[in-house]
Amino acid sequence: MELLLPLHLPPYPFKISDQNGQLIMFDVIRKRNIIITPEEWVRQHFVQYLIQQKKYPKTLIKLEGGHKLHGKAKRSDIVVFNSAGEKILLVECKAPSVTIDQSTFDQVARYNMVHKVNLLAVTNGLQHFYCSIDFIKGNYKFIEELPEYK
Repeated sequence: MELLLPLHLPPYPFKISDQNGQLIMFDVIRKRNIIITPEEWVRQHFVQYLIQQKKYPKTLIKLEGGHKLHGKAKRSDIVVFNSAGEKILLVECKAPSVTIDQSTFDQVARYNMVHKVNLLAVTNGLQHFYCSIDFIKGNYKFIEELPEYK
């Protein structure tokens, strides 16, 4: 079953329960129970990875924040801010069954036209890609690891 598939991220002791046949878990960022979908499973693991391994403060993480792109409402999976309130990381999460391809990178690049963040991540829980963007030079490079929060 794809829903609770082991991912290439550290396992976390999520509080999971069955509510009328739907698996739900407590979201520490939104501070409420949410229905577990394959994409949400990846998002929750990646949030915990950011908090536990990379030391990003959970108070500076926003999930499924809305924004407008070409007049249409869109949602960014994870946006991380620094202590000054500036966006520093944009993460696009996909279900494990979704292959990360050029269209995935195109999507996060379109979202970043709004956010203008220097650090991007794309993950399906099994594969993770990280990219550093230099807006002044107008280029980008893939990086091996996300930096720890400073």
